[in-house]
Amino acid sequence: MNDLYDVLKIENQVCFPLYAAAKEVVKQYQPYLDPLDLTYTQYITMMVLWERKEVTMKDLGSILYLDSGTLTPLLKKMEAKGFVQRKRSKADERTLNVVLTEAGEALKERAVSIPMQIGKCVNLTQEEGIQLYGLLHKVLAGMRK
Repeated sequence: MNDLYDVLKIENQVCFPLYAAAKEVVKQYQPYLDPLDLTYTQYITMMVLWERKEVTMKDLGSILYLDSGTLTPLLKKMEAKGFVQRKRSKADERTLNVVLTEAGEALKERAVSIPMQIGKCVNLTQEEGIQLYGLLHKVLAGMRK
């Protein structure tokens, strides 16, 4: 019999395994990030900066799905560690840029093996990983509408 409250059962929720998997994957990163003195959120911030070298705080928040209330304390801690600098744009004082420092760039070499190490923890084929990546970005795109 189909009960009205079946929709509230945890085994019927897509959000639960998504949440649990995300939490567990992030936990797998910690042994690799601790020696770099980075949290997972700081690590993904560094990934953006390793690629771009400089980014506005607004764009960084958009890329990482983080609001300024989360980014500001995160960036202050990273700045205190010497990994980034926050600078006002010369073109527009209202715009805050986040700039990768030499110390932040130096972390890139120490972090380059992390994705491969994490890949060993995730029990997916390369094809399944590509499919999951696409599905997750489809979910994220739907959230931004």
